[in-house]
Amino acid sequence: MDLVVGVDAGGTSTRAVVAEVHGAVIGRGSAGPGNPLTVGFEAAAEAMGSAVRAALGSLPPARVARGVLGIAGTSCLTPGNGLPAYEKVWNSSGLTAPMVVVGDVVTAFAAGTRAPSGVVLIAGTGAIAAQIDGERVVRTVDGNGWLLGDFGSGRWIGLAALRAAVRDWSSPFAAAVADQVSVSSADDLVAWAQRLPFPEIDALAPLVCELSRLADPQARAITSSAAAELVSTLGELSPTGPVVLAGSLLSNDTPVREKVRAILHTRAVETTTSTDPAAGAARLAARALTKSP
Repeated sequence: MDLVVGVDAGGTSTRAVVAEVHGAVIGRGSAGPGNPLTVGFEAAAEAMGSAVRAALGSLPPARVARGVLGIAGTSCLTPGNGLPAYEKVWNSSGLTAPMVVVGDVVTAFAAGTRAPSGVVLIAGTGAIAAQIDGERVVRTVDGNGWLLGDFGSGRWIGLAALRAAVRDWSSPFAAAVADQVSVSSADDLVAWAQRLPFPEIDALAPLVCELSRLADPQARAITSSAAAELVSTLGELSPTGPVVLAGSLLSNDTPVREKVRAILHTRAVETTTSTDPAAGAARLAARALTKSP
């Protein structure tokens, strides 16, 4: 038993990695959405199984010594509710090794540093900061969804873009928003937004980032405010160890990432980037076997 499995399951996709205990990745697989809160226990578990089987390929499942699954929406998983679906799929894939389920914030942190503890700041569709200790989440700030929080997230940016466009309909910024969502008047935009077409609202975040790069004042104001909100969220954890940046807005080259890093640099807070959460999950799986960082 010389292999480990790591899984990163989110709202968009599920990715799996098979690695040697000492680190080398030897197999990868992917499948559909894996957040049980949005697709249900069975569908999320099946996506995990499909990704893991693809990553294993022809490798014998008996060689796997441990698996760590980083799953979005773990709050709904308990031994008597939801978790048995994952155990059933895990076992039916021929795996007999222990399977550990952790939050995707844990694997995002592990994908950015070998340190056993620290803080991760995630900004994608949603936003959250979490203090991590090993495979355990010690404390979180935000992650409360678009209605009550997720300040500075992609959806937050999309909603801010709609508000700015409606307020100043004659601006070039409003024209760019209107063109992307295919409306011709402020009233049409209001009616469109009331239907809460979340995928289209979320898709405004890249547009805002692009316009910010082009020095549009409204776009720049939104990305700067998003960065300030994220730094404020992070600050509630008073980070002292490594800070890992994760999620599409902070792991990719965006104006939000630039501004967050610039603010943190002035406060002598150094950051690293989460690059491969599935591999981070595999690293966690191996850590318990090797007792190494």
